This record gives sequence, C-alpha cells and structure tokens, in this order.
Amino acid sequence: MHMHTHTKLTSSSSSPSLFFHLKPRIFQPKNLFSLRPTSPPYTPTTTTTLMSSLSLPLPPKAVSSSASENGVSTLIEYVGKGGIDAGDDLVLLIHHIQYACKRIAALVASPFNSSLAATLNAPAAPAGGSDRDAPKPLDIVSNEIILSSLRKSGKVAVMASEEDDAPIWISDDGPFVVVTDPLDGSRNIDASIPTGTIFGIYKRLVELDHIPREEKAMLNSLQSGSRLVASGYVLYSSATIFCTSFGSGTHAFTLDHSTGDFILTHPSIKIPPRGQIYSVNDARYFDWPEGLRKYIDTVRQGKGKYPKKYSARYICSLVADLHRTLLYGGIAMNPRDHLRLVYEANPLSFLVEQAGGRGSDGKHRILSIQPVKLHQRLPLFLGSPEDIEELESYGDVQQRVNPGYEV
Repeated sequence: MHMHTHTKLTSSSSSPSLFFHLKPRIFQPKNLFSLRPTSPPYTPTTTTTLMSSLSLPLPPKAVSSSASENGVSTLIEYVGKGGIDAGDDLVLLIHHIQYACKRIAALVASPFNSSLAATLNAPAAPAGGSDRDAPKPLDIVSNEIILSSLRKSGKVAVMASEEDDAPIWISDDGPFVVVTDPLDGSRNIDASIPTGTIFGIYKRLVELDHIPREEKAMLNSLQSGSRLVASGYVLYSSATIFCTSFGSGTHAFTLDHSTGDFILTHPSIKIPPRGQIYSVNDARYFDWPEGLRKYIDTVRQGKGKYPKKYSARYICSLVADLHRTLLYGGIAMNPRDHLRLVYEANPLSFLVEQAGGRGSDGKHRILSIQPVKLHQRLPLFLGSPEDIEELESYGDVQQRVNPGYEV
C-alpha cells in the first residue's frame, strides 16, 4: 500500500493529557510517533531500557522482581541462551519487535486514536489493493513505529510492509529481512474489535549483495515462505498476545502490564487434528464455487467426515480468527484472491504448520509457493490438518469472481 506524507501531530494547550493505564503516569505528548513521559526525565542508554519511551516498566533484568525470579519465562528469556538460544542477533531483533508492538498496543487502546484518525490526511488508494483496504491513519503510525524499531535494532537489512509500495533498504550489513502487516484489521478499531500485527523474518541473501540496492531489496523480500527463520503475530484484544515460532513449535506469550514482560502462557501450541468451527464470510455464499458451497453445506449439517455439525465463528480480523483456530481447531479462510502471500499467508502458515496444522490456497501448500510480486494476493485456508484435507478434497474451493469488490 502507499505510504503517505505524515502530518506531525501536536497537542495544543486545550488538548487533554493522555492517560495510559499501563502505569500511573500522565502523558503530555508532543506527537504520537514518540510517546514519552514529561516527568521524571529518563534517557535510555541500552537496549534493555527501550520500553522507557512509552513509560512501560523496564524489562526483567531492570526491575526489582523479574518474571524469571517468579518462576515464569519471558519472551526474551525464551529466545535467549536460557531457552532456545536463537542467537544474539535474533534475540535483539525480537526485543525491538516486541517493543514496537507494545507501543502499537498502547496506541490502539488509547481513547485518543479517533482524534488521530481525524487529524491525519485522508489516505489515497493503496498499493495493489482496493479502496476497502485503503490504509487508515493508525496503519501508517504502526508502520512508522515498526520501521523505527527495526532501524534501531541494527539487525535488519530490508523491511517490506503492506503499507509501502516497495521494500525499504535499511542497512547493508543487517543479517535479517522483515516482512510485515503492521496493523491487520484496523477498520475494526472504532468498534473495539481485535486487531493484530503480523511479521515474518528471513535471513538476508548475501549472494545478492553485489547487485543494485533496489533490486536486492525486492528479491530479499520475495523469498519463499519455506525459508522463514521466524514469524509471529501480536493480537491486540482483551489481552495482548505475542504468538511466535522459530521453527521449533509455536508458542504464545501474554503481556503482563504490571512488569511490561511478555510471559509464556501457551507453550508448544498444538492445533487439534480436527475442529468443529469454520470461519468465513458466508454472506458471499452465492459467489463461491460449487466445491466450497458443498463443503460448507456438508460440515454444517454434520454430514462430513466428522459426524457433528460445525459452528460458524467469524470476526473479520485475520489474527483474531486464526488465534481462535489455533487454540480450538477448525478452519479459518478467505476463499478469494484477497490476502497477501508475503505479509499474511506465509508468516501465518509457518506458525500453523509449526503447531501441527496446515496452510493452503485450496490446492497447494502456502509455504511452497514462490512469490512473484510484493503485494501478490491469493485465497488462504488455515487450520486443522484433517479439516484442510477434507476441504481440498472438494476440488473447486477458490473464489475467482469478486462481484462488488475491486481486486
């Protein structure tokens, strides 16, 4: 999607002070891109104090009673030497990503995000998309927050975002490539419906270092999902949940607002082999191909391979629908060419596969598809392995006509 010129937001003397309930401090921000407390003054000096710019409590090593002292594992401890030992570079990158997501979580929950939406310039048509997916102001702010954190990490060569026309080259010697949908489901925010951030991490293709910057930025961003080093989503809902995989299972961490830590709450998530829930916008039933209609008719009547009637659960927020599917089983889907292979389908399919599930476009494994365009779209079916297998057996499940939509 297009990036747009950002209008710096300033607070006038008549503007109310911002209150965040993460910590009892009063904010009077000069702009929403850098939220800092007015007092007491604090100057971050190391990566362990990054959270201070949002006045979040410091990481475990900097607080008096850390999560580890209480017998629980934090996200950073899990990826570090005391856990899977993902390597110092990746640990530092994850530290910066979690920090960015905490800022986004605070922004999404702020009572002032409606004022932000009214203040920023109206968005233009997005890159490779329809007006329905035009970036909202909070998408733009979230994109800036993530880009800033990736720059500060010093570990990222290039970032490709759903909000940008082209990848952004950050550093010649950064070991990683990050792809992201900064704020999925943002049009749900005004109704307080869950939203999320999606990201995927690849290694920089060092064999491309000699070619022009623009070309190598694009090729690094178009890696197959099978080459992912890690991926994750952060769910902004009644809890803020950081669900991630580094290729050794899928694990979810819940934000503890009293300490600022993401605490391991769902270790080694295993999606049930079959669920009893399907998640899709079935108002589009009559636009579907015959195979998909037959599949849905069959399972909701309890006449499929699982002899119980399926229930429909649809939030229209991809991260939220997937999170429920990971925990309870079943299938979450969008059968039309709508979701992005690079930013959504690949990272989420990696997570689902690591949890024992499957990601498919209705015919092929998502992670085996080679992207050819940055904003490439495709149908997406994620969920329990037996449910995906049964769905694919109906053959024609991809919606190729989109009446009422621009593609």
